Amino acid sequence: MAAFEKINSGMAGLDQILDYIRLGDNVVWQVTDLSEYRHFVMPFVRQAIRDGRNLIYIRFAQHPPILEEMDGLKIYHFNPDEGFETFTVAIHNVIAQEGYDAFYVFDSLSELQSAWYTDLMMGNFFCVTCPYLFTLDTVAFFPLIRGKHSFEAVARIRETTQLLLDVYSDGDVRYLHPLKVWNRYSTTMFLPHCAKQEGVFEPLTDAVATSRYYSLIQDASAYRQDQSCDSHDRFFSRAKRDFENGTFTDETEDMIIESTMTRDPKMHTLLKQYFEPQDYFAVRDRMIGSGAVGGKACGMLLARKIVEKTLDGYHMHSEQHDSFYIGSDVFYTYIVSNGSWETRIRQKTQEGYLTAADELKQRLLDGTFPNNIREQFRNMLEYFGQNPIIVRSSSLLEDGFGNAFAGKYESVFCPNRGELSERMQAFEDAVRTVYASTMDPSALEYRRTRGLAESDEQMAVLVQRVSGSYYGPYFMPCAAGVGYSYSAYKWMPDMDPTAGMLRIVMGLGTKAVDRTENDYPRLVNLDRPEVTMLVKVADKHRFSQHKIDAVNVAENRMEEVSLEKILPNLPQWYRNLILEHDYEAEDRLREAGRARDIYFVSFQRLLANRKFTSMMKKMLYELQRAYGNPVDIEYTVNVSQGNDFVVNLLQCRPLYVGRGEVHTSMPELLDENTFFEIRDSSMGQSAVKNIDVVIQVEPKEYYEYPYVKKPLVADAIGAVNRFYKDSGKNILLTVPGRIGTSSPELGVPVRFVDISGFCAICEVTDNRAGYMPELSYGSHMFQDLVEAEIFYGAVFGDRRTKRYEREFFANQENLFGKICPKEALELGGIVRVYEPERKLKLWVDGVNNHAVCAYQD
Repeated sequence: MAAFEKINSGMAGLDQILDYIRLGDNVVWQVTDLSEYRHFVMPFVRQAIRDGRNLIYIRFAQHPPILEEMDGLKIYHFNPDEGFETFTVAIHNVIAQEGYDAFYVFDSLSELQSAWYTDLMMGNFFCVTCPYLFTLDTVAFFPLIRGKHSFEAVARIRETTQLLLDVYSDGDVRYLHPLKVWNRYSTTMFLPHCAKQEGVFEPLTDAVATSRYYSLIQDASAYRQDQSCDSHDRFFSRAKRDFENGTFTDETEDMIIESTMTRDPKMHTLLKQYFEPQDYFAVRDRMIGSGAVGGKACGMLLARKIVEKTLDGYHMHSEQHDSFYIGSDVFYTYIVSNGSWETRIRQKTQEGYLTAADELKQRLLDGTFPNNIREQFRNMLEYFGQNPIIVRSSSLLEDGFGNAFAGKYESVFCPNRGELSERMQAFEDAVRTVYASTMDPSALEYRRTRGLAESDEQMAVLVQRVSGSYYGPYFMPCAAGVGYSYSAYKWMPDMDPTAGMLRIVMGLGTKAVDRTENDYPRLVNLDRPEVTMLVKVADKHRFSQHKIDAVNVAENRMEEVSLEKILPNLPQWYRNLILEHDYEAEDRLREAGRARDIYFVSFQRLLANRKFTSMMKKMLYELQRAYGNPVDIEYTVNVSQGNDFVVNLLQCRPLYVGRGEVHTSMPELLDENTFFEIRDSSMGQSAVKNIDVVIQVEPKEYYEYPYVKKPLVADAIGAVNRFYKDSGKNILLTVPGRIGTSSPELGVPVRFVDISGFCAICEVTDNRAGYMPELSYGSHMFQDLVEAEIFYGAVFGDRRTKRYEREFFANQENLFGKICPKEALELGGIVRVYEPERKLKLWVDGVNNHAVCAYQD
């Protein structure tokens, strides 16, 4: 049927006023109550049925149904409480299924405001649904309750729809005022019209009738809500007044938590236990846009309140935060306003889940923010001045119970120097980068493997001022890192995993969670914080941090700077606190006539400060007790010359540690049947697993492979992972050096998506090529392994490795060429894939930190 064809509305008078409704029209009826909407809907429905139209009722609201079941009417039910994206995509799919020329009656748009707590998201729904209906030459009726929505929301609807009609009733008299009629015009079309008899309308052309009409409008407007702001803001204003009047209710608090903080029931309970009403209002005062603050921000705020209320003396050593929150609604608004919703819809399908991700990622990087959001960005940057800030992901699912999303989404440091326009550009680019990281392959694979591919994953953003001090041109905290209330990896045989563990670095905390070149953070078990697994000074120096991440304020950029370069800017008291002398190296230089100080990062004197280590231990304990679950945190530490310190708690989330400790009995095995046996260098739950596939990356061949091509090896591992996907086979991967490092010369730079299907991974030392595993418990890659219950082992060349046979499978067929024939032309000597001919098993005893992989006949 031709687009813009005239159709019969069932009311001749209405057709006369509008010069007919046309195919493609979306008709929004602005009414005082739904009885006014029904008055126009019923003739339309009866006429459509008489004309044999494909008539559909979209039912989603709590209000009584607009239409009851009848012949010739299809009814589809939807639930907006499932979330904006799930709800919108489901309706989109029905519209696609029904196709061209369908007629629709929708429930009240105003109900979406109640479900999603905001006018913004209601407007987003209409702005993506209306154009799609238009392309299919449909006719759709929508009601909108007058006075419930912001002027901005109504303006967006008016701009998008083809017809916007105002309806008023005064007793038996009904008025109709067309506010927008697209693509047609008459001299009286936009005058108010009065229906003095059923279905017959006359324009108001005399002064008396017009006066009565506008008196009716003024009387109605006297009872409207303030429409100058979003319903989300109006709700908070009422809640604040209720609190001041002593009438703040549990129901109000529940609504605030669900709309602004979290929908996780466990987090909901904790917030009600530790938050006061003023805490919620403080969050709203620092929010840009509307929606939720996201999991990372919620966890940070909750953890601070828990520690503040349970830890004596905490306030004396805590640094206050002044964070801002870009609400989760801004993410979808950004997608909608940049015309990217259709791409988003394609990406949510099974076929487009990965294939459409690159296109959507680029669209997210290229978009522009609405002017009202940019103005709030500008106000925030003016508040921070030229202090460095960090723009952090805080998605709805992030940092929740069971789903950490560790390292899956981006965080971006902004040095925040220069003119305001330059700082604005850098900040907006940072937010775009965070948004685009939702389409990163590892993030997509993580969501899919955890059954979250269909879940709403709105991206909120947490903006934090970087904590630190100036050291010459560099700005950084004294120290930073991550902490764990329970250590799933016992890196010393007699350590107490329940005492808590810190992973601490000098400078920005990025070095604590990323596996980077030649750097080893300090691991601190909090039952004996000063003890290290290393004895020789040379080993302490070698396996320490050699490069520091800091903000170079002089050059307005982030910089990875060597310890030697930053050292002249460090005062002596700082050196004494964080660094140690390598006296053995200094003695050798002195004997050679080149005497100078040689420092390395150790934190030994900071860790000797019992006030600091005791506070961190108690903090982790109280957080685990409140959560009822082990937790991990991110923190910074700043220390004064007088040895006073403050800790800034940046993040807290539940930590997955597995199913608990049980003992596994190890079998008696012949040495010649054993692939490897290791002690005190593994991480994983006690288990016995069959190993069906073994992938080995040959250390020497990998070392000699050109540096720029080494990422191809990671790609090949990913290809093998995909080949065995859904096969049900257990796969063991062995790699030289560090798994998931960003420095290919130190190991294989795989991403989680490349190894998601494996059950076990071993890092292998090889002196021929200089590769060394790094037991970097606390890195993002390690958290992935823990959550996915992937066994981790490190094969060292010392007492911890009883046996390792690198050529264990040498006499068996290498299947890599069959699985990846193209890649094997170049990588056949580096990557080997075996399906063992004999029964290969992996025994893991998590209690005694003992693992064996061997044939068992």
